Amino acid sequence: MKSKMKTVYQCTECQAETSKWQGQCSTCRAWNCFVEKTVTAKSKKSVQLASSVRKLSGVENIKLLKIPSFTNEIDRVLGEGFMQGGMYLLGGEPGIGKSTLSLQILGHLNQNFRSLYVAGEESVGQISSRADRLGCTLDKVDFIESCLVEQIEASLIVTEYQFLIIDSIQVMRFAESLAGTTSTIRQICEKLIEIAKFKNITTIIIGHVTKEGELAGPKVLEHLVDVVLYIEGERSSPYRFLKAVKNRFGPTNDVGLFKMQALGLTPIDNPALEFVESKNESLIGAALTCVLNEHRPLVVEVQALCIASNFGYPKRSAVGYDLNRLNMIIAVLQKYYGIDLSNQDVFVNISGGLKIKDSGCDLAIMKAIISSYKKLPNKLDCIYLGECSLTGKIKPANLFELRKNEMQRLAYKISNKI
Repeated sequence: MKSKMKTVYQCTECQAETSKWQGQCSTCRAWNCFVEKTVTAKSKKSVQLASSVRKLSGVENIKLLKIPSFTNEIDRVLGEGFMQGGMYLLGGEPGIGKSTLSLQILGHLNQNFRSLYVAGEESVGQISSRADRLGCTLDKVDFIESCLVEQIEASLIVTEYQFLIIDSIQVMRFAESLAGTTSTIRQICEKLIEIAKFKNITTIIIGHVTKEGELAGPKVLEHLVDVVLYIEGERSSPYRFLKAVKNRFGPTNDVGLFKMQALGLTPIDNPALEFVESKNESLIGAALTCVLNEHRPLVVEVQALCIASNFGYPKRSAVGYDLNRLNMIIAVLQKYYGIDLSNQDVFVNISGGLKIKDSGCDLAIMKAIISSYKKLPNKLDCIYLGECSLTGKIKPANLFELRKNEMQRLAYKISNKI
């Protein structure tokens, strides 16, 4: 059987190949350098598949290297650090801090690792200005302003890099394709994985999140990569939460806490000091509780204010807490505990700009409301844990032992009663 022949055009400068003639090479940027060449087309039928059946007992155990980041808040989410040769997808809303966090990571790794930062959305001048503001030294980091995968591949072949950051995957494209399409994004991701696994390059792919909170582009990206990370937080709040929704190298039930400041994302090593005032204080209309963000216990201050209403219909307002659940708690207090709030405006706020959906915090809401209504101060050395039921009973909070152990470690008292 005769082999099929096909015509390609090869660059005389960098040997890159295309199916059509081009005036300028998209890889090396040289002009009038393509020459016609006839090659043998590979037949799909001629491909021979060879595989061997193996047992895990016969596989040699190779300890993969994990690379620590600049803070334990990232390492606890990743599972002790970045896996060498791993593919990481970092998602989040525009302006949430994805590029800032990436530069801080590169600044920490700068002394020991050679890195490549692909700037598809910003100029190198803009990145340089941000790096100066963050105080990051990036003398071992190479930057390239490009959206073409062919140029990225050429750079990775010429230089041995240990780290690669793509910012962002939505603007990347091949020379003969459009950016942002489902097929293009998938092909680019597959190409990057092929290169990264072959050359053992740890790769961070930055992706945008849609209004619905999902990663823009095909969902298959999450299946292709090793780790999927999300940065979450409110624009009006300085706090950011780093979570892993998929992690082949570590846990998916932990969260990293950061605070956005002028010098970038600052890790919060002790949340108890961040969201709560002094333990020795006694405040009217305040109570402490422990919320679970994923499986990480956090001490949070709950604030309430009760004031006589000037209208026939009292107002209920909640910031960071579900308003429907607040109305339920007010009804339970009135029916079972003799707290008549029918002529009181009730305001509830979660300190620090946090949003909680944890029913285990119901008891703290009740204590704060009672404290404000009766003008009795609560001392901020006790954690209130319990879920309010419509029968008036206080049920144990979900994962109570996990919260209890963390609160005892921080030397807090624990109460599950009104």
